Amino acid sequence: MLKVLRLSMKNLLRYKRRTLLTGMLIAVGVVAVIVFVGLSGSFKRAIVGQITDAVLSHLQVHRKGYMASVDNLPLDRMLPPKAFETLSDILTRTDGVEAFSPRIKLGAMLSNYAQTTNVRLNGVDPAKEQAVVPLLASRIKEASDENTLLKKGEVLLPEVLAKGMAVKTGDTIVLVANNKDGSVNGMTFKVTGLVESLMGPGGRDGYLHIEDAAVLLRMETPEISEVAVRAKNFDQLTAVAERLRAALELITNKQNQPMFELHTWDQLTPFYNVVRMIDVMTLGIKVILIAVVLISVLNVMMMSVYERVREIGTLAAMGTRPGRIMALFVAEGFCLGLVSALSGAAIGLAVLWILNLTGVEVAFGGANQVFALAPSVAPGEVVSACLIVLGVSILASLQPAAKAARLEPVEALRHV
Repeated sequence: MLKVLRLSMKNLLRYKRRTLLTGMLIAVGVVAVIVFVGLSGSFKRAIVGQITDAVLSHLQVHRKGYMASVDNLPLDRMLPPKAFETLSDILTRTDGVEAFSPRIKLGAMLSNYAQTTNVRLNGVDPAKEQAVVPLLASRIKEASDENTLLKKGEVLLPEVLAKGMAVKTGDTIVLVANNKDGSVNGMTFKVTGLVESLMGPGGRDGYLHIEDAAVLLRMETPEISEVAVRAKNFDQLTAVAERLRAALELITNKQNQPMFELHTWDQLTPFYNVVRMIDVMTLGIKVILIAVVLISVLNVMMMSVYERVREIGTLAAMGTRPGRIMALFVAEGFCLGLVSALSGAAIGLAVLWILNLTGVEVAFGGANQVFALAPSVAPGEVVSACLIVLGVSILASLQPAAKAARLEPVEALRHV
């Protein structure tokens, strides 16, 4: 076998320019795959990280039917205290759940004593909220207290809204809201920070303390709009969701209907389609690589067979078996694919290393959110790209190799 490989390399080097150009083309394809996978994977992780770690968290649990009218922030479809206690007990006992945070979501009128506008707000427990969305604190600009997310009597306003209303940190504003019975209540709050806008649901919401939200809505007993849940391991999110969903299905209301509904992050944001599109584009790049390798190797091997007909006839006349001749040409395709794949992989990894040193920033979304990418590629992706090249190289070599093995010695020796 080693003799066949050694002879194959010598045959490839007989046509150095053609072999070099073909190898470079295949290597460029491998580089393109590795760099694209590294950049797209980093971009995908950045998007998912921003969505889950700064706004939504990994999972959300609502009362059944809440999400059907979530745009209206319905106050008549919230979780009553007993239901929330039951849910808290289930979440505490569910394996894989790291933390959870109750939220009261409401719409209100905001006044700075000169202008009035609408605002969407989340009533949260500061400590619990930071546990489920650890990047929330990084979104707060001009914070009056960097060590505390939020206190009673304070509000964090969306940055865009605050600038439009000429409100800044330290100002006092008035929030007016209706409860589910139609009763109106107003309270004054101190602005202690501005929340940077992000893409997706909740990306432009403000925040206040959950107890203040209950008072503003005149709740005798606090009711919860949603419970955000963070898993210990994001890669195990599907399994955690299945366990939690199975436990929640056992809890029913007075009408013997399910009390809760659970949604994973990808069901809550339209940007999941962006993530899916990145995966489709990655597959497309790999298909292009397969086409490039197939056409390139097939062309080289067909030319090699055509130019060496007399040589093949001589080998056959000397008693070389057809299988041996076929193996020789397949080995040439294998060697060409192997050297090209390894070269492309090395160059691709070097490009990713350089990109990590120089840094890559991408603006995305309506808010022109800037993502600092750290391109990297899993070893499995590199191995996958190399195996694709090797497999397609061998496949492309089979037809020319079979043609060479079928040549009759007499006819081959007559070839000019």
